[in-house]
Amino acid sequence: MPKQTKNSSAYENLKSSLGNGNISCFYIFHGEEQYLLVKTLEKFRQLLCPGGLDSFNYKRFDEKSISLAGLSEAVETLPAFADRSLIEIHDFDIFKNDEKAGYAELLSDLPGYVCIVFVYAAIQYKPDGRLKIDSGILKNACPVEFIIQDQAELIKWIKRHFRDTGKNISTNDAEYIATITGGFMATLNGEIEKAAAYAKSETVTRADIDAVVTPVLDAIAYKLTDALINRNSTRAVHVLDELFQMNEAPHKLLYSISLKIRQLLAARVCIENGLSKSDLMDLCGIRHEFQARTLMSTARSATLKYCRASVLLCSATALELNTVPDPESRLIELVAKLALR
Repeated sequence: MPKQTKNSSAYENLKSSLGNGNISCFYIFHGEEQYLLVKTLEKFRQLLCPGGLDSFNYKRFDEKSISLAGLSEAVETLPAFADRSLIEIHDFDIFKNDEKAGYAELLSDLPGYVCIVFVYAAIQYKPDGRLKIDSGILKNACPVEFIIQDQAELIKWIKRHFRDTGKNISTNDAEYIATITGGFMATLNGEIEKAAAYAKSETVTRADIDAVVTPVLDAIAYKLTDALINRNSTRAVHVLDELFQMNEAPHKLLYSISLKIRQLLAARVCIENGLSKSDLMDLCGIRHEFQARTLMSTARSATLKYCRASVLLCSATALELNTVPDPESRLIELVAKLALR
């Protein structure tokens, strides 16, 4: 996908710059993959603040603590016993601030001894490119979006992390653990440690993963869809019980189920029209090929009529869920109907 390639290039360029010690004065970090963002920040701190975060050369602001005067003072303060100083600004939306013009002027002429990093984690990064002042801020910045890694890079990363624990894992099982955890490195990091510690042999198996790894909501919804297509109502109800045990609101569970049913319909439409996994990924915004492959495989066992009817049934259930006294019973009824179609 073009957007992913572009953003990946920005991150790769940043890694190359860090390796060469070529650090600019003004960065904006944002994106879904918080693991990479945090690790990159740690690298900045190691390079620019070898004395630690309590040193004279490190400053951190957030929305509550920052002010134009405070940031100006931090920028004007020369580093002590170091070439550069690092200023981090967390979850402060400069593009929606009343003093935006003042911040823009300050950031337009930063001294070479300072590095400022704006971090968008809890808030959305959304500048308005139509505004001259926003474009002016971006002109002087190096924005880096930390996106979910593509399949090849993610699988290599998973295998490398298992090797760091003294364990191995097959490509198929690396894809599996990525699927059931949602593919986010921050989540995977902890789950890899759990699976590696549990595994008795040198190779981590799918049974090891299933024994200790906590699947995300979407992964269980995928299992439910598979059970429904196979007309296995007993299995489907069992998987629905797994969803209930996550203690999520019924509306959220229905949303996840409905999303997978809509994706299943999209996969079936792709099959009917001779389209590929890549087409399905573009159509549904699916991140990884192995997720699309699972959907396409399941859709081959379903008819277009079944998929369409199932989407309509989920929509009807969504309308009813606000008025029924027992939403969980309504979800059980929905699953039973989908399994029997």
